[in-house]
Amino acid sequence: MSQSPGEAAGAADAPIDVVITWVDDQTPGYRDLLKAHANSVPDLDPSRTRDNLEILRYGLRALERHAPWVNRVFLFTCRPQVPAWLHTAHPRLTVVHHDEVIPAALLPTFNSFAIISHLHLIPGLSDTFLYLEDDMLFLRDVSLADFRAPDGRPLVFEKGPVTPRHDTIRNPAAERPWNLALAESNQLLDAAFGSTQRGYVNHVPLLIDRPAWKEMTERFSQAFDVTCRSRFRATGNVAPEYLYPQLMLAEGRAVRASPQLLRESCGYIPLEDFWPVTALALWRARQRQPKWVTLNDNFGNSPSRITERMARDFLRRAGSQPSAFERA
Repeated sequence: MSQSPGEAAGAADAPIDVVITWVDDQTPGYRDLLKAHANSVPDLDPSRTRDNLEILRYGLRALERHAPWVNRVFLFTCRPQVPAWLHTAHPRLTVVHHDEVIPAALLPTFNSFAIISHLHLIPGLSDTFLYLEDDMLFLRDVSLADFRAPDGRPLVFEKGPVTPRHDTIRNPAAERPWNLALAESNQLLDAAFGSTQRGYVNHVPLLIDRPAWKEMTERFSQAFDVTCRSRFRATGNVAPEYLYPQLMLAEGRAVRASPQLLRESCGYIPLEDFWPVTALALWRARQRQPKWVTLNDNFGNSPSRITERMARDFLRRAGSQPSAFERA
């Protein structure tokens, strides 16, 4: 990869865009399209396509309030999906549909690994950008310094325990596709840099160097070809949001955040049908007030109404004022 830490630091004043991936399975025709291509019951898991809490709306409110330095926001989604409440004419907002970036032969795709493999191809995107999933929101003011070390290298918010490897997965046929993708990513990293244990880096905003992301997809082109041709998460896929920061660490182009910074910055709230689990996580988030939090959908087919009510109350408290990204 070409850019040095010094060059990264020198680019600190360059515009920083945000990319958010989003999907809503209530869009007319989407569930039928999903069922037409699904090969197994896990392919129809609604937790991956549900937008029952409109977290994106509150995420944009939080982004406007706590990160006003962001230049433009790109919402990356499948055609024809656009949130009904979104002010699409906002000058700092661009909706990009998959078919504007991803080759037609690979569409439709329901595989988040395949979708984000194409982030670097979004037209007009800044060379350094922040990638957010649609279930993330800021709770406190953040600056670019919250994502970079003093020397300009990006921070990697790595958490324990160690991630799975192919030799630690006892029954691949029954394993979650996410864990298989982590194992596949670790295999690539081991081949390039030697075997070592690596922690989790998910559920956090990811600061990305666009040329470096492109180089990653070219370096591991065979793995990315398999990933992009998989309409759903499948064996042989890699997880780009894990592979990229771990690759940057292995090359000395990123820095691990300290344990203290991890505690101050990162929060995680599982949305569970057994509501006491979520209640405890919400209480901890209110007590700690991390800089950002992810509300991860772990619901079944019929989400707990109690959990939904608690989550909505949390979201309203985090962002009660509509943003300029919403229709008047």
